[in-house]
Amino acid sequence: MPKKIRLGILGGGGDSLIGVLHRVASFINDNYEIVGAVFNPDYDQSVEFAKEIDIPTNRIYKDFDTLVEEELKLPEDERIQVCSVQTPNFLHFPMAKKLLDNGFHVICEKPMTMDYAEAKILEEAHQKSGKIFALTHTYTGYPMVRQMKEMIKTGELGKIHKVDAQYYQGWINSIIHDKEKRSTVWRLDPTKAGISSCMGDIGVHAFNMVEFTTGLQIKSVLCDFNYLYEDNKMDVDGTVLVRMDDHVKGVIRSSQVATGEENGLTIAIYGEKGALKWEQERPNFLYKMSDTEPLQVYKPGHAYNSEFSLNASKLPPGHPEGIFDSMANIYLGAARAIRGEAYKEGEFPTMKDGVRGMNFIESTVASHKGGNVWVALD
Repeated sequence: MPKKIRLGILGGGGDSLIGVLHRVASFINDNYEIVGAVFNPDYDQSVEFAKEIDIPTNRIYKDFDTLVEEELKLPEDERIQVCSVQTPNFLHFPMAKKLLDNGFHVICEKPMTMDYAEAKILEEAHQKSGKIFALTHTYTGYPMVRQMKEMIKTGELGKIHKVDAQYYQGWINSIIHDKEKRSTVWRLDPTKAGISSCMGDIGVHAFNMVEFTTGLQIKSVLCDFNYLYEDNKMDVDGTVLVRMDDHVKGVIRSSQVATGEENGLTIAIYGEKGALKWEQERPNFLYKMSDTEPLQVYKPGHAYNSEFSLNASKLPPGHPEGIFDSMANIYLGAARAIRGEAYKEGEFPTMKDGVRGMNFIESTVASHKGGNVWVALD
């Protein structure tokens, strides 16, 4: 087993859900060791959290700039190799750029930046750095999503006709209807979240899944947002019509006020020969539908699945693989790339996915503000 990759953590402290997800994912395949961090803006809280999760405190830093400065003083075989950026959105770009500029690999939460212009700047910095950049579009790591991608790639659906992606949550319902409460949530603050809440947080996942599974690109969008209240500056619900390659059309539906919904990401791809459907809340089932044959159900770990899917399965058939495993597959792909080992295209989302995501988010906002008009992506 190669020596573990030295991992730094930015954000993700305390009761952060995303922090737990990243830490567990980094441990699953025994590829990483956390050696340094800034878990929290408050240094004392960072140190206490490090003690709580049994991480040495000698490289818990008071802030991000100090982390970079002090780590660069260490011998190359001791310093952090890759940093995982798990902070609120407005910190992704400055942190990722400084890390790349100073020779660190980066694993970053999405959305990658606050806007498309920043994404293009970061793309240039990444190209100059020669380092690995992985974006954690978590759902691309599920075995059955990777199976879906391979089945479409090998032509099992024939020519694609329509795509339908939905990502419904209801969590903002408890906040959005209270004026005082909604003013305290960073995801509803454009200075911290960027130009979009719903589409920027979860709609972009649906967008990424459409392009990841089909191998096609969305060419233009027409979007309609719902803000619910005049004083709310951020979208909490949106519907996007999409036009893709070769006359393929479809819809991306996203909501944070879908009452009763938990984490309802669903993607369906319809082709001339058949269709495939996958649901995040039931991730071990991939449904293949046809006009002429009975419904088929694919499950992870079976020999009938593709190599790409089987490489993402850690357990025998019948043992559920969930979101920790999915994120772990992204960390695994990034580890292979950092070590210079061979890896398959799609093992982890890249800078290209981040740039495409920001282009999508900005285009949906422009479409809505322009009076629900078609807007072309670059």
